[in-house]
Amino acid sequence: MEKDYEIELARALASGGEEAFERFVEHFRAKLFRYTWLMCRQREDAEEVAQETLLKVFESFDQLREPERVRPWIFRIARNACLMKRRKSVFAPAAELSLEELAPTVTVDGEHRHLQIADWRRLPETELLRSELREVLDEAIAELPETYRAVVLLRDVEELSSSEAAEVLELSVDVVRQRLHRGRLAIRLRLDDYLKRSKEAR
Repeated sequence: MEKDYEIELARALASGGEEAFERFVEHFRAKLFRYTWLMCRQREDAEEVAQETLLKVFESFDQLREPERVRPWIFRIARNACLMKRRKSVFAPAAELSLEELAPTVTVDGEHRHLQIADWRRLPETELLRSELREVLDEAIAELPETYRAVVLLRDVEELSSSEAAEVLELSVDVVRQRLHRGRLAIRLRLDDYLKRSKEAR
């Protein structure tokens, strides 16, 4: 239903329909900000990139040949804007951690070992939807190296298909699937660590 609505918005905007601009911005503004915030990891950069993306969308809307592909088209513009901002931003890190470095560890007899992934799929749905867990999930996504973060955001947050994400990121579908698998695994490790600590605290 949401995809159909976005196609309708794209067609209305292309035909110059009244209020099309406002409706389009209202629908995509929050989506773009969440994407840019998790990609840029700084509010100031994220706000600027989201605004630049919307401006670029409207400046080049006549280049959208297929309204059915409006979402991947928009997020490709957002992704390019994020990359440009990252090169210039004072907040950009000097280096990014690898997935292995991000995985939480425990100390056993003086040795560091990576935590094993617990089966937390059976947690009550209300537990998974708690705002605190949502914040942990966002942090886990934001901490991923950019190559994995970009894939996870497009596939799991924006719900693009693997082929659409591959088009946005200019990668093969196989590479997208591979990075998605590794990104999801790193996120599960982070959530597993959080859930274990929460259980111990109770």
